[in-house]
Amino acid sequence: MTKARDNADGGASEFSELTDTTVSTADPTVSSNPASGVGHIWENKTSGGMYVLTDATAGANFWKNVGDGTGPVEPFNATGGTVTTSGSYTIHTFTSSGNFIVTGSKSVEYLVVAGGGGGGGDLSGGGGAGGFRTSTSFAITTQTYGITVGAGGAGNTSTSAGVNGNNSVFSTITSIGGGGGSGDQQAAAVGGSGGGGSSNTNPNGAAGTAGQGNAGGTSSGGAGYGAGSGGGGAGSVGENAGNGNGNGGDGGSGTSSSITGSSVGYAGGGGGGRDSRLSPSTQGIATDGGANGNSGGIGAAGFNAVANKGGGGGGGGYANGDGGNGGSGIVIIRYLT
Repeated sequence: MTKARDNADGGASEFSELTDTTVSTADPTVSSNPASGVGHIWENKTSGGMYVLTDATAGANFWKNVGDGTGPVEPFNATGGTVTTSGSYTIHTFTSSGNFIVTGSKSVEYLVVAGGGGGGGDLSGGGGAGGFRTSTSFAITTQTYGITVGAGGAGNTSTSAGVNGNNSVFSTITSIGGGGGSGDQQAAAVGGSGGGGSSNTNPNGAAGTAGQGNAGGTSSGGAGYGAGSGGGGAGSVGENAGNGNGNGGDGGSGTSSSITGSSVGYAGGGGGGRDSRLSPSTQGIATDGGANGNSGGIGAAGFNAVANKGGGGGGGGYANGDGGNGGSGIVIIRYLT
């Protein structure tokens, strides 16, 4: 095979012989620091990509793509939310909607929890937890990602069902708001996790969304003494209400995440309301951000869920006790620093 001929002016016969070029089978990285500095040319002979070094800051090089490659090679930077660190990770926590602004590309982890559903009114079911989605590998690139953190749904008054929670969104990831717990005169709603059923009129809990949550529990009255069942949670279905004993069903368990560096439970279902005409009777209990059902006497309201954990609101009690509000959601993104 004949070697490429020399240039007429006596210059180098091959591209790789130039002093300010690199020929490689891979793209450059932000840590590639050639001695020639800015203006250095890098050829990926496997892909045909060609890059020129425009910023030679050590460990944060910027290589401009001048060929057929897939984009520039640039240092990674991200802003948005509350930024913290844990060990080798940088963490962006969004407790309200905002923007995640990215320069460069990287694989990240995420947790996206939607707002929880409100509890229903009058011997009512607990609200379903907001949808819970997480992953340890998600590719991001240079752009602005709009982050939506869903609000919790309102607990409804009198005999109505609670309002569904709102969705939380990061890029292509959408977590569905929790379903409202049923009221004595209105059925439970489907959501990320479903709302719990209430007394005799609307006893059935609603379904959750596959991969995000579970169904609410079913209520069984008996002898006229009904109670609300628990809303579904990310970890389990809501508990059924007691059969004729006036006890509210517990909310479904949530799911723990250690994305912040500490284990925290999210997306627990709301507890069902009790019938205070029976003594003793107990309200439904909730965990992982969900709220307990009412614990007082006649007309007592369910409790409000914890903010930014996506839990369901507690169900109201007999008679005409208001449901508690669902908790707002959260979006957390982390990556190796």
